[in-house]
Amino acid sequence: MHYSLIDVVTDIVQNGAESGADLVELCVNEVSSDKGEFSFTVKDNGKGMKEDELKIARDPFVCDGIKQSLLKHPERKVGLGLPFMIQTAESTGGGWKIESSGAASGTTVSAWFDLGNVDTPPIGDIPGMFRTALLFNGLKEVMIHRTVGGRSYQVRKTELVDILGDLEDSKSLVLLDMYLKGMELNKEQ
Repeated sequence: MHYSLIDVVTDIVQNGAESGADLVELCVNEVSSDKGEFSFTVKDNGKGMKEDELKIARDPFVCDGIKQSLLKHPERKVGLGLPFMIQTAESTGGGWKIESSGAASGTTVSAWFDLGNVDTPPIGDIPGMFRTALLFNGLKEVMIHRTVGGRSYQVRKTELVDILGDLEDSKSLVLLDMYLKGMELNKEQ
């Protein structure tokens, strides 16, 4: 299991960035009620997965062993991100869905978690996760859609770059962090 739900989301966004995508759309929803729910969808325009790859995506012992291993962890022969997401969702009363139609069509990964389930990990640092997603290499555009209860907001990487400049500059990072934390604090108003 993951330490927090944002670890799950960050891993899926990273998969999109490493798939050759230059666009990732991230939707994060949180329903506050007696039985709350946390859900996310990550849609990328990367290389996609063929039908046979979709069928085996939940197997932790299936990894291409070459390209992905060299990108993340040399000599690793397993891929645990999707299997851990699936296990976490299913064991906490949630669910998951993966869609891709093959070559260069990208992939869409969705999962939802019952926040009332005692086994559901804590949500974690949402602004920190958004910052990380905005800084993944290779992604020209990251579109973030966040909904909490009745309030929502959107963030686009290209708009932030227009305003702040290089997001990896220390001054820009401080301002980006303040902006994302402010957006998350204002969600309650």
